[in-house]
Amino acid sequence: MKILTVLTYYRPHTSGLTIYAERLAEAFVRRGHEVTVFTSHFDPSTPREEIRNGVRIVRSPVAFRLSKGVIMPLFGWQVTQLVAKHDVVQLHLPQFDAPGVALRARLFGKPAVLTYHCDLQLPSGLFNRLVNSVVHFQNNMAGRLANRIVTYTQDYADHSPYLSRYKHKLTTFLPPVVLPDPQPGSPEAFAQKYKTQENRPVIGMAARFAAEKGVEVLLDALPQIIEKYPRAQVLFAGQYRDVMGERAYYGRLMPRIREYEAAGHWTFLGVLNPVQMAAFYPNLDALVVPSLNSTEAFGLVQIEAMLHNVPCVASALPGVRQPVRMHGMGNVAAIGSADELATGLLDIFDHKEKFRCDTAELARLYDPESVAENYEKLFMQLM
Repeated sequence: MKILTVLTYYRPHTSGLTIYAERLAEAFVRRGHEVTVFTSHFDPSTPREEIRNGVRIVRSPVAFRLSKGVIMPLFGWQVTQLVAKHDVVQLHLPQFDAPGVALRARLFGKPAVLTYHCDLQLPSGLFNRLVNSVVHFQNNMAGRLANRIVTYTQDYADHSPYLSRYKHKLTTFLPPVVLPDPQPGSPEAFAQKYKTQENRPVIGMAARFAAEKGVEVLLDALPQIIEKYPRAQVLFAGQYRDVMGERAYYGRLMPRIREYEAAGHWTFLGVLNPVQMAAFYPNLDALVVPSLNSTEAFGLVQIEAMLHNVPCVASALPGVRQPVRMHGMGNVAAIGSADELATGLLDIFDHKEKFRCDTAELARLYDPESVAENYEKLFMQLM
């Protein structure tokens, strides 16, 4: 089968959406399919076209940016040629260009499947409200033109204004989650470097430094944690400098974070590759996902942590609360509540024996091969 995957950002951009898309595309290749990813050439240092882990990546030139979106003058011409040469089209939403791609799929008689990752909610402001309205319109047009829509959980679908319109087209698949085994000695080396084994609880956060991720909720919870555990430490894995559209947010929070850094309570790790993440998780006592709005639909990092028997405290957002609820690995805190986040963490630190799971069964549920097989069956039904 020839599968065309279309999304605005792909690797080397790092987000839950791009990680999902990469894992799924590479699983398709391992299962014998030809996969082309069509995306934006947002990073001029990357090639216009390349093969990575068996996946052909084609990048369309970017003329300029609008907020977090990109304008690609050659996109329509290029995607027309690609749709004509493939058997099925898979689109990752939110995506401004999705309805044009779905229309081409319909015209060429090719099934179009949307994978809907989250509702878009840009920060307040007149321009961002306009961008939100345009993207919502585009997503709705794509939903009408697509044959089927895939999302992570029914919980998220039931609360999403977008997905509730398309219940007759909806299918839920758990997302693909996998991490390599840590290299021999790497968790121990990580522990030595960041002093995680010095009788103190270690709190992990793995995310972009972005307003919707709720970094300030963790900051507000820290005084309660430190009061009981004076040597508590936060390890923040992910991009924190120069995050697109987050300069003001970064500037607002960094003075407080610098104080915690100076006291040894906070460390930025930067972007970690999968092998490094496999050394990161075993050094945590808990992971937090204090996200604030529906731009977060699940939190793949929760499953990555649980695969290392690390419990999580997640906000009570639809979808985001599901990993903890489904697998009994942590606590749920009210959205934006620093008090409940602190209470959830302290419960984990005080009762570690409660939070254990069958990691082999968890790996089976989220195996990219299993997810790819679900998509294959859906594609074949539509074809």
